[in-house]
Amino acid sequence: MNITLSNLSIGYRGHQPILSGINATISQGQFTCLVGQNGAGKSTLLKTIAGFVPRRSGELSINGHDIAQLSQHQRARLIGIVLTGRTDIEHLTVHETVGLGRTPYTGFFGKLTSHDTRIIAQALAITGIENLASRRLSTLSDGELQKTMIARTLAQQTPIILLDEPTAFLDYHSRIELFRLLNTLTSQNNKLIILSTHDLELAARFADKLFEIKNGKLHPISSVELNHNIKSMFES
Repeated sequence: MNITLSNLSIGYRGHQPILSGINATISQGQFTCLVGQNGAGKSTLLKTIAGFVPRRSGELSINGHDIAQLSQHQRARLIGIVLTGRTDIEHLTVHETVGLGRTPYTGFFGKLTSHDTRIIAQALAITGIENLASRRLSTLSDGELQKTMIARTLAQQTPIILLDEPTAFLDYHSRIELFRLLNTLTSQNNKLIILSTHDLELAARFADKLFEIKNGKLHPISSVELNHNIKSMFES
């Protein structure tokens, strides 16, 4: 499973492109982090890959298939996305929320089978939140909520997972825990995971592949270069 970006230009209609000339290939089994300042285009890039925002020009494909030619149902079986912030489903329990990940297979009003129930249980176990299953989302901490959203995506059983600033409101211990979980999911479950983050230190520590978004371009960057950038910030 590969995501290929070729001379890609992204942004919102009626405005100048946010990023242009993007060329990159991201493969399954790689934990990839996007770093860059606020407003650089990290979120827009993730939403474009997910099919939420139409690309301006260029090519964007998954295993050679143009993302724009895939139906919403096909995309839902390929790509799971976790966005920043609280949700509008906070009246649901953790178990019910994770169960929503099965919607591409059951339909919105579909009945969960024993197979679906096993997959939900596995997602809860992998993320370590079995003990939260009966809790309502409104009672969860930010860290618990993020794990629930990741569990929902795992229940969706997509090879690709996109996460937009998932550690934004977490304490340091929870951020490390989440990065470690995502790194493990990538290697042990052979996922293709792309995460946008301001956590430069943790990105350098855990990511297999790093990209920096700067001046309207996407640049590959090594962990050594990223650590040097961190050091420079503290010395300036």
